[in-house]
Amino acid sequence: MINAIGRRKRSIARVYLTKGTGKILVNGKDHKEYFPQMHIQPSVTDPFATIELESNIYDIKVNVKGGGFKGQAEAIRMGIARALVKLNEEFRKPLKSKKMLTRDARSVERKKYGKPKARKSFQFSKR
Repeated sequence: MINAIGRRKRSIARVYLTKGTGKILVNGKDHKEYFPQMHIQPSVTDPFATIELESNIYDIKVNVKGGGFKGQAEAIRMGIARALVKLNEEFRKPLKSKKMLTRDARSVERKKYGKPKARKSFQFSKR
């Protein structure tokens, strides 16, 4: 069993990779049931498509918490990519070129006092 951690925005995904039949379980549910949005589902299986490896060789169990569905999906993608690199070091170059091993640290900036949002200001009046 190989495990790895992926992060994105406020999401943290713990990924466990084992030999199996190709099931991807996210918090106890199938990944297609957990992410019903059709445009999000491919991002979970992207690492397998990048290295041209059939995803039906390994079972993936994921515990993910925090953030929204897009951040969670991208955290899972990063965790799977890191687990595959632990499995075989030759997978590193294609995954790195697609930026699946790079932590995207962009997150929501905190709101500041005296302002309605993080950077937005109230209308300025000279007089």
